[in-house]
Amino acid sequence: MSTLRQLFLANNAQTTGFPLLLEFERAEGIYMYDASGRAFIDLISGIGVSSLGHGNPYVKEAIKQQVDKYMHLMVYGEFVQTPQVMFAHKLVSLLPDSLQSVYFTNSGAEAVEGALKLAKRFSGRQQIIACHNSYHGSTHGALSVMGNEEFKQAYRPLLPGVGFINFNNTDDLQLITNKTACVIMETVQGEAGVRVPDSSYMQALRKRCDETGALLILDEIQAAFGRTGKLFAFEHFGIVPDILLLAKALGGGMPIGAFIASTPIMAALKDNPILGHITTFGGHPVCCAAGLAALDVLINDNLVPGVAQKEALFRKLLVHPAIKAVRGKGLMLAVELENFDLNKKIIDRCIQNGVITDWFLHCSNSMRLAPPLIIQPREIEKACAVIIEAIGHYTN
Repeated sequence: MSTLRQLFLANNAQTTGFPLLLEFERAEGIYMYDASGRAFIDLISGIGVSSLGHGNPYVKEAIKQQVDKYMHLMVYGEFVQTPQVMFAHKLVSLLPDSLQSVYFTNSGAEAVEGALKLAKRFSGRQQIIACHNSYHGSTHGALSVMGNEEFKQAYRPLLPGVGFINFNNTDDLQLITNKTACVIMETVQGEAGVRVPDSSYMQALRKRCDETGALLILDEIQAAFGRTGKLFAFEHFGIVPDILLLAKALGGGMPIGAFIASTPIMAALKDNPILGHITTFGGHPVCCAAGLAALDVLINDNLVPGVAQKEALFRKLLVHPAIKAVRGKGLMLAVELENFDLNKKIIDRCIQNGVITDWFLHCSNSMRLAPPLIIQPREIEKACAVIIEAIGHYTN
């Protein structure tokens, strides 16, 4: 009889020629457990998803209760479904007044697609501005605004009318004109190796969009929900986007995304043509119930204020001559090393020693650190000791 690993390799689509092939039977808190019961510290939260850790009991109970009531009823936007309504209401209560209309999607990539369509439809313009080294997903529209040719060249032709600027470069903002429908930008660049912009740059960006009538789309698919030490990352910079993109931690471990705008902007999807964006499973009731529960936990357990202190502990402990820099904000960090080969060896050794970490698509010489927000100081100390040991093993 075939093993689970053999079945995986035979029947599940592969995205690389060298999958990690780790087999986990359960997960709880910041730990994942293999068949032997060995615990692994999850330092990447399933790439930014499991901000509350794994198996939060409040979230699981919300899922169970909703499953007993109903699951899928109708394509999004037609029926009044309690989980969708209450989740949207909670989200907008935590956002500025101009972000009042929520469109739930299946994923972050679909949120990107919907937002790009909305910006073009509302503005009547066609040009889109994105950033070099950006990452917004892998669907065709999202790929079109990705700022890395290596990952997109095989899939051309992509969307026309997309231009690129350098992130955190004020001079490039002049490329935004009255022909620009929108500027789409990660509030904190993720796959570029966690690049945090200057406040002055973000304020200049907001001003330039206002001057030209371009809509500002901020992608916080990775950065929202306390990841950077604020509930939403744009709060660090004293600006508000026209459209906000959310996913990953939005669902408390369940698949969901959203794009959020003002009611007048969102109304552009209602006519000429009607049904300007359609999604069958977007805003699935079970996912919305989980997301609402996760947001309640995040707020009620007061997790966000503790993020800065945990960041400081990581920075204190991750000191070694081979570490060139520790970049980022909150618990969205990048540890820069000499090159990818060294980084990959260190990551592999960390995994062997029970700590799950990863590298970045557009910055392969940097190690990703994005643990669940519930991680405790003793667990940070344990994880950092494993990382430092791995670095020393290959560099001392």
